[in-house]
Amino acid sequence: MSTEKGRSAMSLQDTNSDLKEKDLSKGSCSSLTEEYDEAFERKTMRFIDWRIIPILALVYSFSLIDRINLGSAYTAGMGVDLQLVKGDRYSIVSCIYFVPYILLQLPGNLVLRRFGVRNWLSFIVLVWGAVLIGMGFIHSWGYLILCRVLLGAFEASFFPSLVLIISTWYKRHEVQKRVAVFYLLSVTTGGFSPILAYCMSRLNGKQHIAGWRWIFIIEGAITLFLAIVTYLYIPAFPDQNTFLTPEQTGLVLKRIDEDRGDALPDPMTWAKVKEHLCDWTIWAYGVMFLCAGLPSYAQSFFLPIILRGMGWSQTNSLLLSAPPYGPSIVTTMLIAYFSDKHKHRAGFIVGSVIVCLVGLSITAFAKQNEVRYFGVFLTTIGNSGSIPTILAYSTNNVVSHTKRNVQTAVTISWAGLSGVMATTVFRAKDSPRYIPGLSAAMASQVVLLILVGITTLHFSKQNRLMREGKRSKPLEGQPGFYYTL
Repeated sequence: MSTEKGRSAMSLQDTNSDLKEKDLSKGSCSSLTEEYDEAFERKTMRFIDWRIIPILALVYSFSLIDRINLGSAYTAGMGVDLQLVKGDRYSIVSCIYFVPYILLQLPGNLVLRRFGVRNWLSFIVLVWGAVLIGMGFIHSWGYLILCRVLLGAFEASFFPSLVLIISTWYKRHEVQKRVAVFYLLSVTTGGFSPILAYCMSRLNGKQHIAGWRWIFIIEGAITLFLAIVTYLYIPAFPDQNTFLTPEQTGLVLKRIDEDRGDALPDPMTWAKVKEHLCDWTIWAYGVMFLCAGLPSYAQSFFLPIILRGMGWSQTNSLLLSAPPYGPSIVTTMLIAYFSDKHKHRAGFIVGSVIVCLVGLSITAFAKQNEVRYFGVFLTTIGNSGSIPTILAYSTNNVVSHTKRNVQTAVTISWAGLSGVMATTVFRAKDSPRYIPGLSAAMASQVVLLILVGITTLHFSKQNRLMREGKRSKPLEGQPGFYYTL
């Protein structure tokens, strides 16, 4: 509740009128400088957490499941039925998804405000759910390629849009805990995809439909239902929200404006987009995310197949694909908590990457299958720790809605390239150990370490020059702003 200490109440009509006129200057947003007591602030932010994070995680988890269920379907019989076992057909089908996924992320992010968060995101969820159901009725690998292309096109802007939405609601050093919870809920649910796929594959023969087809049909139907959920409950940007009171909206805008000065959107122009695309650090974040994504995609697509190659049965290969995601829940949340607490990112990225490297090395070169399986746990722990931290690192160091649009789209589109790499370096002929693919994943972690070092040194130098008064312009054009290391 509000204190009696000089806080003027804002009427709903006045607030909505102000927010709709997007000509609010920084000064007008700063006029929301009434004092809010800590209890009111905590209650508001807790409500926002429960209102935003679970729904975004729920929908994205099925985006992940819909994207990575190919390996489970392959193991459940699709590889034989569609003759994907020939040559590099499975790698081609896996890879082709990422072509439209990469190309359409930035355009999809840029139209988010134009079409509206609810309209745009619910539309693309609806369409990709329909495509997924269609995958359950195809009879050649050529049509499977077409479906994968459509799936990549409609899923392209979904993940960057969700990260963008989260980053606009919180202060810079509150972001990683929220991104980590969002990511963990999504990935943990996605980690049970093989078990879910196994249960669905048990319907083999029902209605004269193969088990692997049931995987696509049922998951597609669930996705169609989630399109309705998305339309009803997906949150918009803070200045467009309809679930907070005017006073709560004022608090959120005030907090963001005090933290980084971009509570309200700046006008988007192509000149700005081009300027932001010339910032080399945005591309560095992208390559870092590519490197982090390679082990993740490799496990998503190939873990059931790798486990099958270790000698486990089809059933056990699917069931054993889920447990490695369990311990990463605790470690990733600990990393996020301490990273936000100390307002530091780079060191936590480095630590996570080293754990991932150790895990990949064990999986690749250990002799006993049980030890190799333990390596999968370490890989997942390290990988799950680095991905949210990289997202927080990148979103912390940009200012303005336009640049945030560009940064999230560019960063996450490079993860699509990691998917392409994963599907090409993990070749069928390298089964069952996949040494070349695992070696490529290890090399990616070394590149990631180098890039973290370069960007951290750059940001540290810029912060030092700013403090010494040796810069003519403020960092990111925002007075008082300093980069998060």
